[in-house]
Amino acid sequence: MLWGVVQFPGSCDERDALHACELSGEARLIWHEEDDLGGVDAVIVPGGFSYGDYLRAGAIARFSPAMEAVTEFAAAGGPVLGICNGFQVLCETGLLPGALLLNESMRFVCRQVDLQVAGFPPQEGGQSFNLPEETLSIPAKHGEGRYWAPEEMLDALEANGQVAFRYAPGQNPNGSARDIAGVRNSAGNVLGLMPHPEHAVDAMTGSTDGLRVFDAVAGARV
Repeated sequence: MLWGVVQFPGSCDERDALHACELSGEARLIWHEEDDLGGVDAVIVPGGFSYGDYLRAGAIARFSPAMEAVTEFAAAGGPVLGICNGFQVLCETGLLPGALLLNESMRFVCRQVDLQVAGFPPQEGGQSFNLPEETLSIPAKHGEGRYWAPEEMLDALEANGQVAFRYAPGQNPNGSARDIAGVRNSAGNVLGLMPHPEHAVDAMTGSTDGLRVFDAVAGARV
């Protein structure tokens, strides 16, 4: 299993993502100017502040050569995971529906949250992630994490099984619509979430629940 972790100017969680990936295989950094993913089996778009979050989070990263390659990789069915800023980038790129807005509190939040896995029913085409319905304890840290989409789109996401994660009751840290913490694309091979599973892979940090997310991505490789 060869993971690729995209690195932008302003990324700050790529090394933790790299470490998490190396627990289940080999991993390499992909600099934002690279247009060749080098035969990776799965791609992680990590957290941070790509290009300084100028304009809005993820808005500039979408134009990078690396993201053009990731878009082609995803179109071919390759598994892609976007974490926090990576989730924002995937939404800006159009690989995932909806948008991430400023937190309702207008303040940066950093806390441990319980995530409810909404279930991952099989999708037509692509390679679906396999993660059972359960609750995961994973840290969240973001200033623009409020998931938003028009009501009709939210209804469609619910109906299609594209809501991947929800914050547990009473733990929504940002005001996300319907407590949504993560979604996936209609093919099932692109997944984004705001909390950070790469920070929950060692018992010394208080939780190893993040490993389940990486295992699900590894299991969906083409």
